[in-house]
Amino acid sequence: MSSHPAHSSPLNSARPWVIGLAMLALLMAATNLRGGLVVFAPLVLEIRAALSLSASEFGLLTTLPLICFAIISILVPAFTRMFSSITLVIAGLLIIATGVLLRLTPHYAWVIVGTLLLGSAIALLNVLIPVLVKVFFPKRIGLMTGLYSIMLSLGAGMGLFIAVPMMQAFDNWKAPVLVWAVLPILTCLLWLPLLRLRSSVTPVTGAKVTLWKNSTAWAVTFYMGLQSFFFYAIVTWLPKILIESGLDPLQAGTATALINLVSIPFNLFVPILAARMNNQRILVVLIFVISFSGLFGLWLAPEKAPMLWASLIGMGAGGSLSLALSFFVLRTKDGIQATSLSAMAQSLGYLLASTGPVVMAWIHELSGHWLHAIMLLMCLQLIQLAFGWKGAAAVYVKPDAR
Repeated sequence: MSSHPAHSSPLNSARPWVIGLAMLALLMAATNLRGGLVVFAPLVLEIRAALSLSASEFGLLTTLPLICFAIISILVPAFTRMFSSITLVIAGLLIIATGVLLRLTPHYAWVIVGTLLLGSAIALLNVLIPVLVKVFFPKRIGLMTGLYSIMLSLGAGMGLFIAVPMMQAFDNWKAPVLVWAVLPILTCLLWLPLLRLRSSVTPVTGAKVTLWKNSTAWAVTFYMGLQSFFFYAIVTWLPKILIESGLDPLQAGTATALINLVSIPFNLFVPILAARMNNQRILVVLIFVISFSGLFGLWLAPEKAPMLWASLIGMGAGGSLSLALSFFVLRTKDGIQATSLSAMAQSLGYLLASTGPVVMAWIHELSGHWLHAIMLLMCLQLIQLAFGWKGAAAVYVKPDAR
């Protein structure tokens, strides 16, 4: 069967500038989905000093968003039955700006509120944007999913890399954070003209679809969850793993930065290839081999070739994320099903991902070294391969009977 059926797009009769605007709006929305969260990481010392926070209080600011991802994602289909998808995107962007501004306040309680708002809005857009890619560009799903993945990574990278230089330039840690309050407001200006498009851009209004009894939906969900578990666990602890293996902090930091850098080409090309395939099992296997090789090298001799191991891990992480996002549109027939699958996979997936860094730390504390923790990741890669094999089969999800 074909990977995806032909659908009409609300942009079919639109002028070229409207099509270009829709593309730019989608990609700019993706840029806002990580920067406001990750920008706090390089500023940890300054923020903790300014707000008099303990390590655990600061840690809560990184854990809460993942919990929001899990809770809010599952509610998105209900929201889209009440409001248009484009209205929800605009609201989500404004809530991101509000959440970031609250994280600039000197009161920890308001910082927590801002973090909850930020995580909730990002969860909303995490689900909606891949669906709107399907609705707006049904004949360019691979390309647009790839570009969306790239902008997601670039937004995160920009949040990390501009933080310290901007703080030093303005002598204030709030300066780089403020960028992520202004950018979503500017992005809203791109979305406002799209409100005039016909109502078919609201893919789920008046419809309710559940996929809890479908094995393909569960396979995609666990593939999404395990790749997220792998990414958050390895990015959190790779610097410490390498430092304890004898590398200096600069080498460890460079190796960790490579994970995001080398993932960018895979973010682009994996969805393009996936959309052209009848099934994506070859990609599932190739991504597994690359990821597993990086982990095996890290387990066997982390100090011998850390840049190579990190690069392989980054290639696998980028490829698996892009493939998981592709499954949301390739395994569904329309925007209704895509929204339900995206919500299900991201809700349970991020709930699983939130345990990754904690489980790794727990195993390290029990064993006194990282070997068993890395072995766990390798075992989970095998399980991810099995779910990916199932999720890559050339079938569509079948909604539960009502």
